[in-house]
Amino acid sequence: MISLKYLLVSLADAYSTIIFIYVLMSWIPTSSGIIGDIYRVLGKVCDPYLNLFRRLIPPIGGMVDVTPIVALLVLQFGVRLIIRLF
Repeated sequence: MISLKYLLVSLADAYSTIIFIYVLMSWIPTSSGIIGDIYRVLGKVCDPYLNLFRRLIPPIGGMVDVTPIVALLVLQFGVRLIIRLF
């Protein structure tokens, strides 16, 4: 049971890292080349989860998107809550 908990926490941490890298890459111009390809792959991995929050939280001032912060908090607290319950 402990190894299952460790696996769940490790997967959540890895996914959080992927989201963080995706957000950082959104700040630099990545239209073509290998960086652009990596950005598009990360987008296909991260956008389905982030879009859940983008429907609920509008950008602040029309420009600042805080959904990755909320998504990361929900992911981390959710996994920790599940670990404590089981």
